[in-house]
Amino acid sequence: MKKVFYYETPIGKIGLAEEWGFITNLYFMNMKQPIHAKQTETETLKEGYIQLSEYLNGERKEFDLPLNPSGTDFQQTVWSELLNIPYGQTRTYKDIAAAIGDEKAVRAVGNANNKNPIPIIIPCHRVIGSDKTMTGYVGGIDIKQKLLNIEGISIPN
Repeated sequence: MKKVFYYETPIGKIGLAEEWGFITNLYFMNMKQPIHAKQTETETLKEGYIQLSEYLNGERKEFDLPLNPSGTDFQQTVWSELLNIPYGQTRTYKDIAAAIGDEKAVRAVGNANNKNPIPIIIPCHRVIGSDKTMTGYVGGIDIKQKLLNIEGISIPN
């Protein structure tokens, strides 16, 4: 059974979910919350929160957590590529499409980015528009801006 626990953070309340010792989801409060999950804190969730807190406080640049996001093969490919974007850098949707070997898949990459079940940890906030401007974010543009600011990135709205 999936377990979820909610934490107060500098960017608002965030839920972390795990199943079988793997982080499966990160929930912002504006997102649909899991209905069939036991609300309990596990060691995996506790470690996820510690690392998330360190990141949000500017003390961590990489996460070292067991992840198991659920998605299609294409989504998994995109999310794996997102993990290659270094802290403090951005990529465009076109960059990601080219990196996975299909430059024409820009819209599909955008859709996969939008479906990322573990935002922040799988850094979809580091993906911006081809014109180097801010694009949508599952947690809201204001949260995306805060995350980029933590990393020292300034993007025009």
